[in-house]
Amino acid sequence: MQNKIIKVNSSDNVAVALINLKAGEVVAFEGENITILSDTKSKHKIALKKFEPGDRIIMYSVLVGTANETIEKGDVLTINNVKHQSDKVFGKTESFSWTAPDVEKWKNKTFLGYHREDGQVGIENVWLFFPLVFCENRNIEILKEVFEKELLKQKESSHQLLLRSLVSGEGENEVKTETSKNVFDNIDVKFITHPGGCGGIRQDSESLAKLLAGYVNNPNVAGATVLSLGCQNLQISIFKEALKAINPDLKKPVLIYEQQQMGTVDEMLSAIVKDSFEAIKKANNTERKPAPLSKLKVGLECGGSDGFSGISANPTLGAVSDLLVALNGTAVLAEFPELCGVEQELVNRCVNDSDGEKFLALMKAFEKSVVDAGSGFDMNPSPGNIKDGLITDAMKSAGAAKKGGTSPVQSVLDYGEYIYKPGLNLLCTPGNDVESTTALVGSGVNMVLFTTGLGTPTGNPIAPIIKVSSNTELAEKMPDIIDIETGAVIRGEKSIEQMAEEMLEFMIAVASGNIQTKAKLLNQNDFIPWRRGVSL
Repeated sequence: MQNKIIKVNSSDNVAVALINLKAGEVVAFEGENITILSDTKSKHKIALKKFEPGDRIIMYSVLVGTANETIEKGDVLTINNVKHQSDKVFGKTESFSWTAPDVEKWKNKTFLGYHREDGQVGIENVWLFFPLVFCENRNIEILKEVFEKELLKQKESSHQLLLRSLVSGEGENEVKTETSKNVFDNIDVKFITHPGGCGGIRQDSESLAKLLAGYVNNPNVAGATVLSLGCQNLQISIFKEALKAINPDLKKPVLIYEQQQMGTVDEMLSAIVKDSFEAIKKANNTERKPAPLSKLKVGLECGGSDGFSGISANPTLGAVSDLLVALNGTAVLAEFPELCGVEQELVNRCVNDSDGEKFLALMKAFEKSVVDAGSGFDMNPSPGNIKDGLITDAMKSAGAAKKGGTSPVQSVLDYGEYIYKPGLNLLCTPGNDVESTTALVGSGVNMVLFTTGLGTPTGNPIAPIIKVSSNTELAEKMPDIIDIETGAVIRGEKSIEQMAEEMLEFMIAVASGNIQTKAKLLNQNDFIPWRRGVSL
């Protein structure tokens, strides 16, 4: 029989409802009977003791809030009777040791990837087009239409066929479709547009330069075509300096065009089409070859989280992260607003004291910028989070941090900094799904594991996004966006370790090009740079 409630950590004083519970229902738990006092939806939290105003509420063994009013044992926690609260952290408090998981069965496993001259290995082979400034977005869109129409196999959507049948007056089944074979089999062509590069403050353009340079240096990218207007804040020289800072000896082809130096739009676009086609044709010659799992660099992300995310999907990512780190691979935990309340554990896990200090400084600066903008980390849970049981930022954070597993923190990176150390890295990003995913890929990850409890279609232009649902209901309701689901953990049918091994096998298949993620099949290519201090 499935348990009705679960306590995540032995020191917790609240439990999570695994199913919907009715007021008056008696639940047997840890040798006693608990009477449920209010109708409680699954994923929400039940008080395991009587709380008086100001009492500390503990979940995942950390402070996640305090009681606003008296909460009786067996009653449900809500945004009305609980407020956000987290412990203050001033530095490392204890030494840290780690026992790595047994990875003997994985040591000789490989994936088929694209080997770059700098030693990185990509799991995609992408030629990337992007502008340095929003003024060039239209030209990027023109190039997108030209290259996708001529180079890529464009399958017409059911909605396009429906509209065609309506326009023609023919039935849907009578409308003919046209199919064509890709010109190149071994390379993809992707396009980025954005609203930045000029206006705003100069720091925004410098930050964007670092992000775009990271995309060029990402191992999934074979080369790039870059468009500049000429007069914008983000000058070509600034972009080149950012690229040099990341990789002083970059061997990839990067074609750069400045419209104000080239005359008409037609003349510039004609030159770009000719030059880019030749470069793409050459990049198509790169083939997949075996690579060790240590070459995987995986971003850890969550979005549309629910009350089960921190129990099933996120801990599974944590176990995968630990396996990867034990194999000398790289895992990156981001979303700093969603690490509020677990700072002490992460600081204690930092190998170098300087990284612990950097982490706390970044967290403090981030929170100050949010407060100065009239908000705060306590405003982070979205309406969807709250509806599904995540009622304080610290509660959301405690579950979100589980994605980072238990390994030592090898490095702490600010937004736009590139990954150079294997092992677990922390990257300063907002909690916003797309902004954070965009940043992870800009820091060099070649794949992102993305957990969700409510469902989100987020994808990325150059890196596969593997969507992991925390519950089976979501996977069945939205099978077009979910790649793998962890509902079996909630039902007690599989352990976290079993799910992690299944997920690692799935990752290897994606990395080798044997499985396409749902986001890629949907052609979901999201890219949003972070304007610091404006977004949580």
